[in-house]
Amino acid sequence: MAIFFEFEADFVDSLRCIPMQVRYKLDTCGIKLKLSDWHHMNQDERTALVELPCATETEIKAYQDYLDQLILDRTGKPAATLPIESEPVWMDSSNIPTSIQEKTQEIGVNLTLQQWANLNPLQRFALIKLSRSGHENKNFSQVIAEFNLLE
Repeated sequence: MAIFFEFEADFVDSLRCIPMQVRYKLDTCGIKLKLSDWHHMNQDERTALVELPCATETEIKAYQDYLDQLILDRTGKPAATLPIESEPVWMDSSNIPTSIQEKTQEIGVNLTLQQWANLNPLQRFALIKLSRSGHENKNFSQVIAEFNLLE
C-alpha cells in the first residue's frame, strides 16, 4: 500500500520527485537512484517502484533486480549501490539520532523518546533524511507537525 506524507502532496500525483517510501526502499535494497535517473522512468515505472513490496528478503531481492534492470534500460548504465545497514537507525525506537535531536532543538521542539518510539520506521526514516544538511528546514518542520510531535 502506497503511503505518502502530507509534505509530499505537491508532487505525488506526478511523481516528479522520489517519494520518501521509495527512498526507504532504496536504502533497504542498497541502490542509489539519482533524480535524473528517476526522470528517465515513465509514470508506470515510477508507480511500480512506489507499489512494489520491499520488506522480506525475497521482496528486497526482487525490488533490487527490477530497479537494477530499469536503471540499466533507461540510462544505459548500471545502478550505483549503497551500503545496506544491518541495523538501520530508523529501526531503533530506543535511541533518537543526534541529527534529529539537533534539528528539533534548532526549531524549538523537544522530541521525547516516547514520541520517537511511537513513530513507525518510515516516519523515523523521513525525519532522519530531512534532518540531514542540505534539506529545507520547511519540510522538517512540516513533518514535525504532520507527525504530531509539537507539544
